[in-house]
Amino acid sequence: MDEIFNGMPAEQVPGAAWRKSSYSGAQGNCVEVAHLPGGDVALRNSRDPQGPALVYTRAEMEAFAAGVKDGEFDWAH
Repeated sequence: MDEIFNGMPAEQVPGAAWRKSSYSGAQGNCVEVAHLPGGDVALRNSRDPQGPALVYTRAEMEAFAAGVKDGEFDWAH
């Protein structure tokens, strides 16, 4: 199997089926996610699909999503 690593070109991530949120704006201001074989998760900028991919473990993404749901990353207004 090909090595998957942080910063590799997103278009070269083996087994990646990229998805974007239905909340994404018309300008493509969104992060796309791909669930990878082996359980890791890759992220890329939808405005730069050939740019670098960031790869996280499922546990890292679950912790981040829980923080978002709890409001830990809300913008200060």
